[in-house]
Amino acid sequence: MLTQSLRGLERDGLISRKVYPVVPPKVEYSLTPLGQDLMGPLSQLCIWVEHHIGEVETARANHDARYGEADPGRAK
Repeated sequence: MLTQSLRGLERDGLISRKVYPVVPPKVEYSLTPLGQDLMGPLSQLCIWVEHHIGEVETARANHDARYGEADPGRAK
């Protein structure tokens, strides 16, 4: 799963991947300029989450109390 995520980020141009021909195999990942540009908005999202996590948790608890489940994707 991690490999799929990393390959997706590479495909999107957010990270670059360098493979070294050694044993054991060595791979390094780094942010591309596009990935570095995304760090600002992601930082702002993290700040928003820190400020609102209590509200999100309350909303989840209220939802679970109403519907009796923690997984909204689960079929009834």
